[in-house]
Amino acid sequence: MTEPLFPAKIVAIELAAEDILSFTLRPMDTILPDRIDPGSHVDVHLPNGMMRSYSLSNGSEQRHGYRLTVARDANSRGGSAYMHDMLRVGQIIEISKPRNNFKLAEDAGFSVFFAGGIGVTPFIPMITRLNQLGKSWRLYYCVRNRERAALADEIRQLTADGTGEFVSHCDDIDGLFDLPGTIGALPDDVHVYCCGPTPMLDAFRSSAQQASLASDHVHYEYFSSDVESATEGGFVVVLHQSGTEITVQPGQTILQALVDHGVEMSYSCEEGICGACETRVIEGTADHRDMVLTDAEKLANRTMMVCCSGAKSARLVLDL
Repeated sequence: MTEPLFPAKIVAIELAAEDILSFTLRPMDTILPDRIDPGSHVDVHLPNGMMRSYSLSNGSEQRHGYRLTVARDANSRGGSAYMHDMLRVGQIIEISKPRNNFKLAEDAGFSVFFAGGIGVTPFIPMITRLNQLGKSWRLYYCVRNRERAALADEIRQLTADGTGEFVSHCDDIDGLFDLPGTIGALPDDVHVYCCGPTPMLDAFRSSAQQASLASDHVHYEYFSSDVESATEGGFVVVLHQSGTEITVQPGQTILQALVDHGVEMSYSCEEGICGACETRVIEGTADHRDMVLTDAEKLANRTMMVCCSGAKSARLVLDL
């Protein structure tokens, strides 16, 4: 089954920057948490049938709803364009509960964030929390031009009120950002975070590895997927709780095979980016294709995303 959904009313829509809007959603049937868990996102199920995941961009003053800050993508498949063109204040849409695959290490002595464009959104609540804790931080915010720098004034205020540093980088003025050099100059015990376009994330992960940063100090979140789901099939999935054996056929994903056999489980994006279908692996080796688990977590093989990942072993026992 798909994950439970909840109605939420759009109570505000604000211009955050050129082609970027902030939507504040107030859940109607659930109570808002006392504070936003930094790094959380919600899945938005649009009236046109599309589902998109958006990070919560709540700062210290946004306590009356979930704020989603959305850029209108020039290559939109329909999600961001629909959000910008069709949603209105007072409208009710369905969302998931917040889920966090991008946890903030609150005990870190120093945290450094690398944001590419709209990838800055999860860092607002993270910075807000670090200010509350009196922790040191630095944000590198990379945009094509100043007109596209969403929430920049809010970040400057967080900098003025807190314990961090804000470094703005505009490609049209400053040229290309030296990501490898910047990461290479950081202290060994730093926690680093990145959210942005896929090429930036790939460069970030490579640069962090070259700098020999500890893998559990390197955090990242993709907001779009370019994964190719494993559909080779020809292996058996065993449901540990019942002993049921299901053969995943060529052309199927594990999730499709499970759903076809009436297995009830949560799933949402089916692209390996939301984490809703994360399932514990009891036996066998997964062919990890998702963009949620870290390299260390994939190597540990304790959980997997069944929506896109497959099996390297002929038999895979899952905690289902």
